[in-house]
Amino acid sequence: MTVDTGEQGEAGWEVDPDDEWGVAVIATVGRQLKLRREAVGMRAADFGEAVGYGEDLVYKVEGGKRIPRQEYLDRADAVLDAGGLIAAAWEDVKRVRYPKKVRELGKLEANAVEIGVYECNIIAGLLQTPEHARVLIEAAQPPYSPDDVDRMVAARLARQSVYERDPAPSLHFVLEEAPLRRQVGGTMVWRRQLERLLEVGRLANVTLQVMPTNVDAHPGLDGRIELLKFMDGTAVGRADGLFNGRPVSEPRQLRILELQYGTIRAQALPSRESLAFIEELLGET
Repeated sequence: MTVDTGEQGEAGWEVDPDDEWGVAVIATVGRQLKLRREAVGMRAADFGEAVGYGEDLVYKVEGGKRIPRQEYLDRADAVLDAGGLIAAAWEDVKRVRYPKKVRELGKLEANAVEIGVYECNIIAGLLQTPEHARVLIEAAQPPYSPDDVDRMVAARLARQSVYERDPAPSLHFVLEEAPLRRQVGGTMVWRRQLERLLEVGRLANVTLQVMPTNVDAHPGLDGRIELLKFMDGTAVGRADGLFNGRPVSEPRQLRILELQYGTIRAQALPSRESLAFIEELLGET
């Protein structure tokens, strides 16, 4: 996948062909842009120069192959004298700008009244700083394109809007000691990540626990566990080591996940001791 750039940077992300809703929305916005441009008699090359992007990228956006960013739509609105109609399309675009799977997860997290997460190999995405998230995503093999990296980082950070909800949900995190000690991205990025953990861990609606390396075996050794509970009493959960890693919502299956997660929380350090542990790690540098 290639990255198209212009004087002002990239215009957006590639459209996922498997995302039917996203494809439909971006195709509609693209057609509207093309019709407006042609209505004022402006060639694609001239329009691209006016908004600060290449002609090839203009064709991609108009052809529904590229997800435009907000600044692209704002500039297009001004250049085409659309009176806000094109800029307003951002309200539709922003709902599909992230990958389908991330949108589905983000929607669940946005509606949950209680979220419980256990991570064994990394720091949970809801806790990552932008720099930390980028380093982790860039470490994938085969590597993602720069365009995909930008999109995945933005999607991961967008999920963190859960902290801005009112009323705030109850959040529980259990992190293994080993990932906390791994200096991902170098000393400064690592320190900022630890500081972020302390910031979030001190919020009134957040419980952050550390699982020491020198404890006995526990149910989380098979991988990540996440539990989400909703206002209507329903819940959904997923564990790497259970039910083939698929999300589950049946009471019997959820009880198994809750039993595992409860056992993990019981073996981890209490919240106050966990925050003190992270402070000690910071003090070692």
